Amino acid sequence: MELIRKVSDRGLVWEEVRRETLESNQWIDFRRLSYRLPDGTVADNFYSYSRYRDYVVIVATDEEGNYLLVRQFRPGIAAVTTEFPAGGMERTDSGASAEDPGNGTPASPPAFPQKESSALAAAKRELLEETGYVSGEWSHLLTVPSDATICANYAHIYRAANCTKAAEQHLDDTEFLHVLKLTRDELRESINAGRFQQSVHIMAFLLSTQR
Repeated sequence: MELIRKVSDRGLVWEEVRRETLESNQWIDFRRLSYRLPDGTVADNFYSYSRYRDYVVIVATDEEGNYLLVRQFRPGIAAVTTEFPAGGMERTDSGASAEDPGNGTPASPPAFPQKESSALAAAKRELLEETGYVSGEWSHLLTVPSDATICANYAHIYRAANCTKAAEQHLDDTEFLHVLKLTRDELRESINAGRFQQSVHIMAFLLSTQR
């Protein structure tokens, strides 16, 4: 870690010289960018986006040590996946108004990464809504860029232990989820077989086994 801190970034940083917003709404801010590279040349047609909000991933286990997972359809790969409970942070998680400014434009996106206190509130909400379970034992594992190459938002990863059933699912209009439980060995086998397909969620599981 100390070695990384001592390495100079001189000659590596790109300077943004042009930005064009291609789409901006309550869900996404999509941009085309041009940069001046370290050798002075200008390179065009780099794309980046913000999902307007960070998101949370919850590595949740019940009192028997089984992992609480959800099955749902993911349009990106056009398939049903198995993954941990997860979801985007709402503006209300930080106490801000969820309403638009009132002039037909989306509210300003929050600064990234968003506060851990807000992320924990979102994690507790998502676990309850998606699975009906609650936990009194929460720990923060890591906050990491979602996709540093193209995306500006962050994933906040939490561990929730000894979860107990407190309610039924309370899903959004576009959410259709099935809850299932797997042992650690079953989940590890699923990862090794390529059946657990969310990369950040795989990292979350590996982190949780080291703590």
